[in-house]
Amino acid sequence: MCQQQPLKSTALRLVPPIMLVTHLLTGFGLAGSAGLNAYVPLLVVSVLGRLGVLRLEEPFLVLTHPAVIAVTAVLLVIELTVDKLPAIDHLNDALQTFIRPVAGALVFAAGSGALRDVSPVLLVVCGLVTALSVHATKAVARPVVHAATLGTGGPVVSAAENVVAVAGSLLAVFAPMFVLGFFVVLGLLAYRLVVRLGARRTEA
Repeated sequence: MCQQQPLKSTALRLVPPIMLVTHLLTGFGLAGSAGLNAYVPLLVVSVLGRLGVLRLEEPFLVLTHPAVIAVTAVLLVIELTVDKLPAIDHLNDALQTFIRPVAGALVFAAGSGALRDVSPVLLVVCGLVTALSVHATKAVARPVVHAATLGTGGPVVSAAENVVAVAGSLLAVFAPMFVLGFFVVLGLLAYRLVVRLGARRTEA
């Protein structure tokens, strides 16, 4: 009897496979959105955590503090403004090279925080790499769009990225099983657009 008790306790701590996949997809969706806009998924996680919709654990409960939510909202407004101003958006992207991966690591770990059997370091690394990959792709595509549209396409693309970041963040929380397909489809569409614009620039 004494030898069976530890086995029973261990079994209770095991995470069901579907829950593991769901939490990880939530993390990937939030981190991918952070690669487009660092503050959108942070604000989504903070507000939904504050409302009790999204389960957060320590040390991520600090994200639900009203002061943190207010600061994140202000930073989001600033980001939405400067990212649509010619020339300044390039400087903003350079600065965001450091901010977006950190935000991605944070929201991945926060969104997947209920997974006690998964190493927090692994969650942070996954979030950082995901956000950095999306940001790097965005950084490569932006100059092509600017050159092909003589700068007029920048604000349009920026607005589209923000919409995708909001949709991706909400999808990651409420329908995580669809988040992978969502980003794959959008990635393919973005790739086709960049290739088309690049070809048009070459012909000109």
